[in-house]
Amino acid sequence: MTNPLDDIDPVIQPPKRLAAMAVLAHSTATDFPFLKNHLQISDSDLSKQMAALITAGYVTSTRARGRGSVTTYRITKSGRRAFDAHVEALRRLVSFG
Repeated sequence: MTNPLDDIDPVIQPPKRLAAMAVLAHSTATDFPFLKNHLQISDSDLSKQMAALITAGYVTSTRARGRGSVTTYRITKSGRRAFDAHVEALRRLVSFG
């Protein structure tokens, strides 16, 4: 029997990142203001959380050019796999017993 904690992804585990990944997993693209409002966190905190997900290769970002430009995020294929595996690990963990 494997330890259910072994499949918890340390990049996705922090609640703010998990919440951001959940939003991205259910959308084609999500912009910075939407994520900020949905998660109810500051600009700097959201930037920090998204930078960690981008560094891990789980999310990509694009910044529109011009006046009032907005950053948009998309989940990558590896991010989708990691998120799905993490959610499944959480399911196994809470049903463990």
